[in-house]
Amino acid sequence: MKITQVRLGRISVPLRTPFKTALRTVSSVEDVIVEIHTDDGRIGYGEAPPTGPITGDTTLAIIGAIQDHIGKSIIGMDVDDFEDVMQQVQKSIVGNTSAKAAVDMALWDLYGQKYGIPVYKLMGGARKNITTDITISVNDPETMVKDSLIALQRGYDCLKMKVGINPEMDVARLKAVREAVGNDITIRIDANQAWNPKQAVRILNAMQEQGLQIELVEQPVPAHDLDGMKYVTDRSYVPVLADESLYSPADAATILRMGAADLLNIKLMKCGGLYNALKICTMAEVYGVECMIGCMLEAKISVNAAVHLACARKVITKVDLDGPVLCSEDPILGGAVFNEKDITVSDAPGLGILGIENGRITYIN
Repeated sequence: MKITQVRLGRISVPLRTPFKTALRTVSSVEDVIVEIHTDDGRIGYGEAPPTGPITGDTTLAIIGAIQDHIGKSIIGMDVDDFEDVMQQVQKSIVGNTSAKAAVDMALWDLYGQKYGIPVYKLMGGARKNITTDITISVNDPETMVKDSLIALQRGYDCLKMKVGINPEMDVARLKAVREAVGNDITIRIDANQAWNPKQAVRILNAMQEQGLQIELVEQPVPAHDLDGMKYVTDRSYVPVLADESLYSPADAATILRMGAADLLNIKLMKCGGLYNALKICTMAEVYGVECMIGCMLEAKISVNAAVHLACARKVITKVDLDGPVLCSEDPILGGAVFNEKDITVSDAPGLGILGIENGRITYIN
């Protein structure tokens, strides 16, 4: 199964409501689609979102990295030489993890198709069903309460609350939501690097002292400040989840060795795809540290790849794969079934993606 073409396109999918964090506000998913074609007529699908404020990857950067470097370097290679192809993807260009992730998942898709096996079974096959949280954008307390109650009506019982804009309001925001949803609903929070270490400890401990029952906090301090994150981890009543601090397997090794966080958040767009994500899972297993599987604002192709990883490995105990359910429509055919919080992986070979609705993709090459 030799690679003959790497074709790129773009899709646009509107969100149900604007997505607001401490870093940005977004109203639609604008992603790059990768199709890898082979000499036996098969197509593998991948996807990458431009997330400049987090990964540094813009739309044109993703396209350029694949067209000028990654794609060219794998043309003519045999998918059956899987390790060689994967290493070529990773070494073809420095950085550009989102572009690498899109190509990586398309290659896993082809590899599974060749042998008639779903990717999650290739990687471990731990389960078929997972349950995701849903993200509540940072807003005034009244709006966050309204959005939380709507999420409960849709069947969600785990809310990921964005915080960090006007930190002094964060306790009030969470208190209002907790009072509205009751104590049986799980609340986890994401500060998106918004606090300094001492501020984070003060805010987090105040939340717990007021009985807010926060399950975990995601990336409370700037990504580069591992010492600061360890400071919070050692002193906070709330467990700390490393997100923007964790890109590569090497980052995971450093965080685990330092004890800088209680949990690790794996995102394919940060680590460069499933190939590296599996390495992070293995290290976390060795250290006895649980992982979350997360996503950016992505449509179904790339989130579907993350579903396969989550269904493959038991070390992934927490799921934040709400990208498709935040969208107002789904133009992707096949793949995992997203029934609000309940996600069921496909048993079709590869990643199970069948294509994209007619007219919804604009091809670049």
